[in-house]
Amino acid sequence: MKHLADIIDTAVDAGSFNTLVAAIKAANLVDTLKGAGPFTVFAPTDEAFAKLPEGTVDALLKDIPKLKKILTYHVVSGKVTAADVVKLKSAKTVQGSDVKIDASNGVKVNDATVATPDVAADNGVIHIIDTVLIPA
Repeated sequence: MKHLADIIDTAVDAGSFNTLVAAIKAANLVDTLKGAGPFTVFAPTDEAFAKLPEGTVDALLKDIPKLKKILTYHVVSGKVTAADVVKLKSAKTVQGSDVKIDASNGVKVNDATVATPDVAADNGVIHIIDTVLIPA
């Protein structure tokens, strides 16, 4: 069995999550997401972060508690594959509140569309999304 990279290394290797990885490092969540897990991460691409209003990312990188809240809103405990996700109406995030799941037309998590589901990592699974999830 091929050893998979953990969630962080998988995101780094993909090359399209530079903002996410920088944010995870800034929020000191690297060790958490390299932990045993398993975790399910809804991972916004660099393009997703680029859609945020100008200055948002820089402001978040300076507001670590808020950054942590947003990042943990993208993480669900346990390994939730696409086959599992489509059966759910919502999922409780590590941040504490739920994300809404709508699988009626593709898969949407709140307002984000899952572009690529089931990117395997050794401590969980990544679903690539096109929009940053912001908790209420």
